[in-house]
Amino acid sequence: MINESGLHEIAVHGWIHELNTALDATTEERLLRQAVEEIETISGKSIVGYLALSWNHSPNTLSIVKEMGFLYESSLMHDDRPYELLLDGEATGIVELPVEWILDDAPLFNPRGNSYMNPRDVMQVWIDEFDRAWEEGTLFLLTMHPHLTGHRSRIVSLEGLIEHIKAKGDVWVGTHEEAARYVRQQAGMN
Repeated sequence: MINESGLHEIAVHGWIHELNTALDATTEERLLRQAVEEIETISGKSIVGYLALSWNHSPNTLSIVKEMGFLYESSLMHDDRPYELLLDGEATGIVELPVEWILDDAPLFNPRGNSYMNPRDVMQVWIDEFDRAWEEGTLFLLTMHPHLTGHRSRIVSLEGLIEHIKAKGDVWVGTHEEAARYVRQQAGMN
């Protein structure tokens, strides 16, 4: 159903949410290749994107991601806008679609943590972040987890954000892959 809709993309986010910073390079690569192979077998589609577990990179992660030929990576927080990743000062051809903790529901909706926020307050933060990205003409990338935002009291924040975005008009919504391909084309990376 996900494939047939044409609206979604499946990327890789590790094998068992392992902590890659605690793994040697061989194990990290083996687990990532295992995850990609399994996802491609199930989905019938090639995986072009990597999202690091807990947004952590080991000293080996980027080399592995480059060797595996990913189009994009989405785990780092260097900028609000997409950019090309460098490895030892050399261009990799990999587009970084940057993330940010304030646009991740995990720290904001963690009822056991000390940063839990009211869903309507979270919605306003997301609206403000979206509005500024819209004014700048750049990326707005929200990270959501079904077990966090998927609750009744919290889905209000997502519904309100979507209503706000729709009311703006002139907004392009795409998958990570579509965004990365657009960035490559605009930057002359093709």
